[in-house]
Amino acid sequence: MSRDKSANTKLLKACINNDRGAQKELYKLYYGYGMSICLRYADSKNEAAEILNDGFMKIFKYLKSFDLSKPFKPWFSRIMVNAAVDYFHKSNKKIETEELDKAREVADDANIIAGISYSEIIEIMQKLPPSYRTVFNLHVIEGYSHEEIAEQLGVSVGTTKSNLFKARKCLKEMLEKVLEKPYAG
Repeated sequence: MSRDKSANTKLLKACINNDRGAQKELYKLYYGYGMSICLRYADSKNEAAEILNDGFMKIFKYLKSFDLSKPFKPWFSRIMVNAAVDYFHKSNKKIETEELDKAREVADDANIIAGISYSEIIEIMQKLPPSYRTVFNLHVIEGYSHEEIAEQLGVSVGTTKSNLFKARKCLKEMLEKVLEKPYAG
């Protein structure tokens, strides 16, 4: 993906003009990056591929509204995250609605994942219930506030805080099993 801006702009313009070859090239160029986003939200590689394809359909549909003077990658990333959230809604996966008045945050999770490969982290994250995984990704990875997540998913702020707390707790337990030692974080 380390193409210069003019080559990227030329490719995007060709995609806007429905050039199938250019669309195929864009797909190949951004497949890995898009899949890395989708895998964080999906239960499996097949589900991630479905989200990725939905995302690319949206990319090609709305590319004409993209401002070519701006960087493409952040826009692409946003479309993929939205495709994952849409998939979550479409597949009717339920958000846990148990409220925690004071869902406490688990301190710096980075310490526990040192020495674990990216693919191992993705595999562990895919074991989380979809409602926990989605909130975790939106808050921790994508940087959304609890208010924004609640609005996107149609749940209360308390529910997003509760699900984030539970996601972190589950991740901690799964990572401790992988590392075969307790995590003090």
